[in-house]
Amino acid sequence: MRIGPDLHCPAHRSVITTIRFPVPMKFTLSALCCAATMSLASADDKAAGWTDLFNGKDLAGWTDASGGTTKWTVADGTMTGQKGSGDIWTKARWSNFVIELEFKTTGNSGVFFRTDNPKDNVQTGIEIQVENPGGPDKHSVGAIYDLVPPTKNNARRDEWNKYVITARGPVITVELNGEKINEMNLDQWTTAGKNPDGSDNKYRTALKNFKREGHIGFQDHGHKVWYRNVRIRPLP
Repeated sequence: MRIGPDLHCPAHRSVITTIRFPVPMKFTLSALCCAATMSLASADDKAAGWTDLFNGKDLAGWTDASGGTTKWTVADGTMTGQKGSGDIWTKARWSNFVIELEFKTTGNSGVFFRTDNPKDNVQTGIEIQVENPGGPDKHSVGAIYDLVPPTKNNARRDEWNKYVITARGPVITVELNGEKINEMNLDQWTTAGKNPDGSDNKYRTALKNFKREGHIGFQDHGHKVWYRNVRIRPLP
């Protein structure tokens, strides 16, 4: 049996150091090494409290606004909505959390959270705007919709963008592509229809009185939109 060169797995040297195999097995070993790395990363994520909201294979755990089967589709590890799909919602309700996700869009969509009634998402939930680059304003990508504009336009057109949204008590923060771009304290929104600076908003209830737990959803606003790598970590 002819023995090939040493093979290493740089990502986890403490686990796999040097292994000798016949030369024809070198590509198989590389694949095994990568699989082991991903498995260990997954184990680390679970130990840190992360849960996949979207498993990359199907829409288990998701419904339409009525609690029925959603019209969104799944392909290549991505969930896709378009005109006529309707909004899509988690069956579970979440309170304090960090959610990470990647999105790519042809136009308007949104990430809703702490939504009490998916059939009335606009008046019972909070939305982070998903849109092509623009603004910044209260309706541009990265906005806490109709409430707080992002500090900058940090999105990339026709590419994948990454949100990290944190909800802990009254404080909401938004990161887009690695930069914090938005923050609000719900307790400062004490009057229905008004923002703290006196400008109008569309909410018939003061934001400080919104429920602080509810469903998470992605909006169908008539444009094709893709989401992937959606995961959540509950916070105390």
